[in-house]
Amino acid sequence: MSREIETGIRHLKKAGLFTAAALLAAMSFMANADVQATASDPSQQRSSESLHFSKGGRANARNPEKGTLSVDQYAELRSGDARMSSVTKSLDGKALQGTSQSSSFDFWIYDADVQLFYDDDDDGYFYGVDLLFDADTIYSSADVYAAVYLSFEGGPWNEYAVTDDFTINGASGTDEFVLVTELMSGYSTGSYDLLIELFDSYDGAFIASFGPEDSSGLAFLPLEDFGRDAPVIEQRVVVTHSGGGGAIGIWLLLGLLAVRVVSRKSI
Repeated sequence: MSREIETGIRHLKKAGLFTAAALLAAMSFMANADVQATASDPSQQRSSESLHFSKGGRANARNPEKGTLSVDQYAELRSGDARMSSVTKSLDGKALQGTSQSSSFDFWIYDADVQLFYDDDDDGYFYGVDLLFDADTIYSSADVYAAVYLSFEGGPWNEYAVTDDFTINGASGTDEFVLVTELMSGYSTGSYDLLIELFDSYDGAFIASFGPEDSSGLAFLPLEDFGRDAPVIEQRVVVTHSGGGGAIGIWLLLGLLAVRVVSRKSI
């Protein structure tokens, strides 16, 4: 119950208006119950399925058996509020372990690329996201993991996947990580930006990020979930026209033809 409502109830009681105070308290309780019910509505939760490929790049990603499958569920998509350029700490995932809120000069993400797939209804919005990124370090090798976020229409970042730990080798270009995701539910149709954050596997420290400010390829992605990508099935209607008379019409036609032949012979 808000502080303003509590103050109003106290004033009503002092004035002897106990019935009005009770009514105001009941209305406040019902409003809070509605908000809580909406917040916990399972139909609003986000879900996705991802295949993780820590070796071999997209060549390896062509074989699903070489990837690790994760099924992820998150709270309702947040939108509308202003966002920061980086999250630095996840609100609802593994990255919550992070202790450092500033990036490290010892790690960076050299490049990232997104390919979209699956648009069954041909409306220009996809529910498949194929993300490739190349993380580098000044060290010969390091174990890291990444958290990946989507921002709907410029709103706050929503985590949609967290990778397992993987090893990066210096500034090598052969240790690209590929994350192939299908957005199953909870993602409204619209424009999304994508953000990658990198964390140290040893202590969960935030070490690097890469997003739409670093590459336009991670901005304005036309996405929606699988449930909103229903294909349009064209129904073909076949209309058959049939003449009246049926078999009688055929026999009548044959009779007329026979009369014509007989008439020609008599001539």
